Amino acid sequence: MNPPHPQAQLFNSASADAYRRLVGDGAALVARHVAAVRGPFTGVEPRALEREFAPIDLDAPLGDADAALDELSRVYLRDAVWFHHPRYLAHLNCPVVLPALLGETVLAAVNSSLDTWDQSAGATLVERRLIEWTAGRIGLGPHADGVFTSGGTQSNLQALLIARDEALGGDLTPLPRLRILASDAAHFSVVKSARLLGMGTGAAIAVDTDDRRRMDPAALERALERCRRAGELPAAVVATAGTTDFGSIDPLPAIADVCARHGVRLHVDAAYGCGLLVSSTRRHRLDGIERADSVTVDFHKSFFQPISSSALLVRDTAVLRHAGHHADYLNPRRMAERGIPNQVDKSLQTTRRFDALKLWLTLRVTGADGVGALFDSVLDLAAEGHALLARDPRFRVVVEPQLSTLVFRWQPPHAPGDASLVDAANLHAREALAASGAAVVAGTVVDGRHHLKFTLLNPETTVADLAAVLDLLDAHATAYLAADQAA
Repeated sequence: MNPPHPQAQLFNSASADAYRRLVGDGAALVARHVAAVRGPFTGVEPRALEREFAPIDLDAPLGDADAALDELSRVYLRDAVWFHHPRYLAHLNCPVVLPALLGETVLAAVNSSLDTWDQSAGATLVERRLIEWTAGRIGLGPHADGVFTSGGTQSNLQALLIARDEALGGDLTPLPRLRILASDAAHFSVVKSARLLGMGTGAAIAVDTDDRRRMDPAALERALERCRRAGELPAAVVATAGTTDFGSIDPLPAIADVCARHGVRLHVDAAYGCGLLVSSTRRHRLDGIERADSVTVDFHKSFFQPISSSALLVRDTAVLRHAGHHADYLNPRRMAERGIPNQVDKSLQTTRRFDALKLWLTLRVTGADGVGALFDSVLDLAAEGHALLARDPRFRVVVEPQLSTLVFRWQPPHAPGDASLVDAANLHAREALAASGAAVVAGTVVDGRHHLKFTLLNPETTVADLAAVLDLLDAHATAYLAADQAA
């Protein structure tokens, strides 16, 4: 079939009706797949799916949107990983709310770019209001500011860029002596950012954690003192409000006290724990976050937003200048002098999607209390899940959750004494479960041993779901050991 004339594919007033039909067809296809989902994943192997792609010739268009959607159904939707399914229990991916999906539809079509006022106008003000709202929820004070980002990694990178440049004051001479301190359970983006910012991976110092996998303030104090004695320059301390593995929240008030005594910037990575900002029952778990110099939040984790929706907040708007640069063709300095709100003056990105619209519509339709109720429900589930694991002799749970992550290990009383064999059984159980398509769980290494992990972000998941998945994991691990012993 010959493809349609290229100009007929442009979105404009002449194609508005075609756009409505096309988007409707796409939405109908997704809805059919979602309605038919029986598990979070089909278990397809990479090589099997690669065979579906092999005959596709991208230089030979299908010429028809219906045909393209049929092909998409086969190569993507059929084997997609569905985060909305109650037995998707793996990574920090959440089901999404309908107002946010509405926002995606609108922002994709209008295609505003959030770099300059003359490309975004109202979109700029929507983002600025949401930044103001979030900073207010955190309690950063009257001079707070921020910008939306692609995710927590970018937010952390910009926060540490600010910390680096604030510490250096324009003089690059001390760069090799700069240090970033974070707990040994902090996100890998801290180490990655240190490398990208020219400090080297060795600049990131891991601070010991306590038995709840939270940064130990006394250990932080000792680490800062060692830095001073060695002639090193601490640029920032990164506290975590919701570690990826354990959902642990570092003791923010005590850490803020240590930072204040040593005159070091405090950045709080609350990419995961930011949902507590709208919790009606657990907001106190973030006490101390208001003392941070900067904060990372990921709305696409605990605010039930589609990827991507994240932001960096700062206590003092002046520090955002470290990401700024003025170009005559885009954001000349005279615009800033006139008070023209160009978001590119604050961002590491230039062209940038209007991702703030999704959160805006969510708050205008569902409300902050509604989002908080959803997050509270998964925290309630995590507490019930911990109790379930604690009384199950087949598993050993690592810590009681502060958020919604449960790390545990299959190790029943009859398990062999060979820890490496138990490691292999845990690895096999996770992989076999995913291959079956019945559920998807995560895995990690704790104290050198393989563990399993439930990351709970779906309010539709029940304790019965958790119990059923535990039974499946036990069956796969037991079968693995039986086969090993028979070999």
